[in-house]
Amino acid sequence: MPEPGGRAVSSPLAAAGAEPTLDRISAPGRAAWSLPPLDVPAADLDLPESSAALPPLPELSERDLVAHFTRLASRNFAVDIGAYPLGSCTMKYNPKVADWAAEHPGFRDLHPSLPAELSQGALEVLLDTEAILCELTGMARATFQPPAGAAGELTGLLIMRAYHEAAGHPRRAIVIPDSAHGTNPASVTLAGYEAVHIPSNDRGMVDLAALRETMSAEVAGLMLTNPNTLGLFEEDICAIAAAVHEVDGLVYYDGANLNAILGVARPGDMGFDIVHSNLHKTFATPHGGGGPGSGPVAVVERLARFLPGPIPVRLPDGTAGWEVPDNSIGRVHGHQGNFLVVLRALAYMRALGGAGLRRVAERAVLNARYLEHLLAGAYDIPFPVPCMHEFVASAAAIKRATGVRAMDIAKSLLDLGFHAPTVYFPLIVDEALMIEPTETESPETVEALAAAMLDIAARAATEPDSVKGAPHRTPIGRPDDAAAARHPVLTWAMGD
Repeated sequence: MPEPGGRAVSSPLAAAGAEPTLDRISAPGRAAWSLPPLDVPAADLDLPESSAALPPLPELSERDLVAHFTRLASRNFAVDIGAYPLGSCTMKYNPKVADWAAEHPGFRDLHPSLPAELSQGALEVLLDTEAILCELTGMARATFQPPAGAAGELTGLLIMRAYHEAAGHPRRAIVIPDSAHGTNPASVTLAGYEAVHIPSNDRGMVDLAALRETMSAEVAGLMLTNPNTLGLFEEDICAIAAAVHEVDGLVYYDGANLNAILGVARPGDMGFDIVHSNLHKTFATPHGGGGPGSGPVAVVERLARFLPGPIPVRLPDGTAGWEVPDNSIGRVHGHQGNFLVVLRALAYMRALGGAGLRRVAERAVLNARYLEHLLAGAYDIPFPVPCMHEFVASAAAIKRATGVRAMDIAKSLLDLGFHAPTVYFPLIVDEALMIEPTETESPETVEALAAAMLDIAARAATEPDSVKGAPHRTPIGRPDDAAAARHPVLTWAMGD
């Protein structure tokens, strides 16, 4: 098509719909930006000539630049596009009212180093969110410094260490079930502890007898999520907590699965001493793509003196300020974590209210149990216990009969418009498919997801090569994951 000036250029829709490369649509002098006039004196920075050269970036119009990034964005799957049943991740729809709150300039433009007297609104957000989290979890105080769930795990373990050191008895080991959340063992090692694994019983829950055998004066605590990573509620949770407390150990709640019990049951009432919550999971703030996250850690009263400082407090004059706990472990983040994620979570909490938060858990469990029921028969369900918000199915029988693996089923789902579930985790289930539909999906969507998985199972028996070759409709097929991990391409070059 002719460009102003008469030069012919290729249409972005030319060549049978091929997308234009940036170098093909770049032209000298084009710009997608404009800057205001310089209102300060120019300064000679006396930079080396090599550093003054402009990088070889494409020169594009705003239209082409926007089109480029919009095309890239359209390749990504997102919770705003379709069902995202990624087990253990709670990839739920994010209500836009939370984004509206986070875009308020009074919060968005607030510098984190401002003094308390100029940050009263932000402090009230932190205090309000802390009060709700403590009510939901049965804890006494919380910190918002951890910027993600794994950071929350490390913070909780450092609080454990500080507690035992203050008692004059530093300890060596942390007990973890074999169905533990994936980051738990790494966090234990990073905190300087030894991980002691205990097996699951034939119902997919902690083997209580094996747990009791591991208990000693060297055990600092237990890391557990409830429901566990198989999506099953630990029926012996009170006895589990009691066994750990008998040796003065602490019980840590990994908040990955808090979505299943929100407003129904509280970790504190089960015997947990430390709870981290994933605001980017349970409370519907953006999740995926590397963040931002938020993993606040709440503790029982006797551990509050170890929290990272400073923490927000109510002052005698009624205003809000900062306070460093007496035996604080010190900062775990430069400021108060990702504050706008906390603000989004508070907007979500306030929009739903207590009754609405309880319905979140009830509907999450209902959706998961409905989907599990629809898939039973075509897929193995390894543990015959009613699931909570997620469940683990197995493709082991399909693999034995057809050669089609869990990964092939996951890739085939991409062709059918669904994000894949988590595969091959937890490790104790062969050919695992870990599925969490969340409460935000309608019954029709749950049924469509089930129909897609049943169709894939049927095609595995009649057209196994087609399933093994999936996906067929995505921009790329199957990348070489091993090569990508060993030889990553970390830079971009013109024409790529």
